Amino acid sequence: MIFGERLKQEREKKGWSQLDLSEKIHVSRQSVSKWETGKNYPSIEIIIHLSDLFGVTIDEMLRSDKELKDKVIKDSKKLAYPKWKVFFESIFTIGVLMIVGKIIIMLLNHFGVTGISLEGLPKGTSFLPLILMLVGGIGADQLKNKYID
Repeated sequence: MIFGERLKQEREKKGWSQLDLSEKIHVSRQSVSKWETGKNYPSIEIIIHLSDLFGVTIDEMLRSDKELKDKVIKDSKKLAYPKWKVFFESIFTIGVLMIVGKIIIMLLNHFGVTGISLEGLPKGTSFLPLILMLVGGIGADQLKNKYID
């Protein structure tokens, strides 16, 4: 049984109209109609609410419809993606800012404007901006390949 049929069946068992159900879960009647006809699917939050309302497991609601199950999986991946995306893009940006900062300091020193020296930095830090950019870029690219279609 597909999700829309199951939803309609459970709604009718309770003796509710589409409007009654829509008011209980705070959506429009048109949304309920689209779910029942298979024109659209609810979010995972709504599915959880529906399963609680009808006293059925989420598994019973989801596994009845492969397309809905695939949508929920895809949506959950999209939810995870932005958090990691921000993390890796931040690492990349820090690397870029470090390189720009070094270039500005070198130019200022070249023209005698400032006495800031880069020589006191610990060894190995000259490659740190490039390493950060590399890690950030590769991380963001791997996430894109994993989470986006």
